Amino acid sequence: MTTTSTSTAATAAPADRRDEHTVQRERADLTWLLARQRWFLRFTTRDLDDEQAARRTTVSALTLAGIVKHVSATERAWIAFAGGDARAVSGAGTEDRSDEFRMLPGETLSGLLDEYAETARRTEEFLATADLDATFPLPEAPWFAPGEHWSVRQVLQHIAAETAQHSGHADIIRESVDGARTMG
Repeated sequence: MTTTSTSTAATAAPADRRDEHTVQRERADLTWLLARQRWFLRFTTRDLDDEQAARRTTVSALTLAGIVKHVSATERAWIAFAGGDARAVSGAGTEDRSDEFRMLPGETLSGLLDEYAETARRTEEFLATADLDATFPLPEAPWFAPGEHWSVRQVLQHIAAETAQHSGHADIIRESVDGARTMG
């Protein structure tokens, strides 16, 4: 019987380590994905001055500085949500967020990029210990199914997708500013 007990304990330990290894690998993959998408957005703003970063180049009100500011604010809100603050994204899209999409007097592209770096640092700190399987109910909004819940993992994937989408917008705006592109 002692042999069986020892055998069972020996079998359980590698499985526990494998599970922890899997969780750590997933955390590392999510951290990499978020960092990669942030890099593309940050790279799009390289070598620009504040005037260029605040310039509207399309019929949209979007600017490069405004996109950085918005993506940073959005990431902070979703991480707060994933930490259990349902109010962080409640009413998502219904409040006036126009200042979030433009550089205000006294703000600089450098300052917005520093703030974005701090947002990334806090997200990575959160991700290092977050329960990726914890779920939270989404707020009522036309783009969420009624009663839908997202896991922390889904929130992080959403942040990456949102960042990638806005990086594409930024690339179009950057090309319109001075012909530079993120890729190519």
